[in-house]
Amino acid sequence: MRSIPYPQLDETLYFKQLANGLRVYILPKPGFQKTYATFTTQYGSVDNHFAVEGQEPVQVPDGIAHFLEHKMFEEPEGDVFNKFASLGASANAFTSFDRTSYLFTATNHVLDNLGTLLDFVQTPYWTDESVEKEKGIIGQEINMYQDNPDWRSYFGLIEAMYKVHPIHIDIAGTIESISKITKETLFMCYHTFYHPSNMVLFVVGGVDVEEVIQFVEQNQQKKTFKSQGEIKHFFDPEPEQVYIPKKIIKLPVSLPKCLIGFKEIPLGQEGTPLLKRELTTKLLLDVLFSGSSPIYQRLYDDNLISDNFGHEYNCTADYAFSVFGGETRDPDLLLSRIQDAVNEVQKQGITSEAFERSRKKKIGSFLRMMNSPEAIAGEFTKYLLNGIDMFEILGIYENMKLEDVMERLHEHFDWGRMAISIVRSD
Repeated sequence: MRSIPYPQLDETLYFKQLANGLRVYILPKPGFQKTYATFTTQYGSVDNHFAVEGQEPVQVPDGIAHFLEHKMFEEPEGDVFNKFASLGASANAFTSFDRTSYLFTATNHVLDNLGTLLDFVQTPYWTDESVEKEKGIIGQEINMYQDNPDWRSYFGLIEAMYKVHPIHIDIAGTIESISKITKETLFMCYHTFYHPSNMVLFVVGGVDVEEVIQFVEQNQQKKTFKSQGEIKHFFDPEPEQVYIPKKIIKLPVSLPKCLIGFKEIPLGQEGTPLLKRELTTKLLLDVLFSGSSPIYQRLYDDNLISDNFGHEYNCTADYAFSVFGGETRDPDLLLSRIQDAVNEVQKQGITSEAFERSRKKKIGSFLRMMNSPEAIAGEFTKYLLNGIDMFEILGIYENMKLEDVMERLHEHFDWGRMAISIVRSD
């Protein structure tokens, strides 16, 4: 087992890769009562075209990663949630674009809960009948989200930006796509992506490191996994321009919802360069659109936005885009005013005071996050699967310069790569 110290944060991360390929990370937090554990596979909604080394490529129905997440909680003797509850733990799972994660939080019986987590994820069970039943359940979930204005505006924006990349496909898939899922296809995807060599276990909280690693090793030694080669992912070339500059969705809403996004050309970056790009862009968006920014205040005072106006930036080696917006009485006027405001900042520049305020806020947010086992686990795993060390965040923010943010300001806001998604009732 290797220890990785981070003296600036007074933290030490422990890592061991087991014989079956499973990567285990433990971050002890002395004095913490709560322990949080995530068991994550590098398998998300975009992974619908792939091949295991030495095998033929496979194309699978959209939504299968999310479908598989649902089925994993099924066991011959009942629902695994009951096992966690009997041990005083709260369990959950989620599927994103690039990963599926199973998790629990507990204050007692940590090793017992850890064993339950490992065992149920590594013991698949489902029948033809249960798969067919699940199609109805997930179909209801898909229909429910179709009536959700926030979800429709967000995915509407991604659909407007991306024509080919599977990120534009709803994580749950469609009614048509999930109808094609079979028990055999689920097992094929499971054995491909749920192999220990494609998974990460992360445990954070008031735990004994040696005790945890010994327990995990003993648990894994009882199980047999066939060796597996590298998984290759295939994506068709995505056009540089946005697919649909303006997408309008009709739903009954009291106020229109307007999201604006900028699609970036992926640079194939990983590790520290990708992290620097992400953090610089997030700081830029905070300077422009946080609640204390001049742009936000003017828009708010003019009743063009409400306090649900927000922003985010997503990037991997394969895609990158920003999203900002919220409810507004006049989407077209909001867009015009934002364009004028951003153009003005591009001409006048960002003040050093605004830059420092956002930089210090970002540093403070990161340090506060280090007191939340849930937040640490989610962020650590997300970054790890993109080849990034989450603990580099503090140093990057500390060394960030105003010139870095100004460079991103001119790079990112290319109005030719902008898309807008509007949900309105009229």
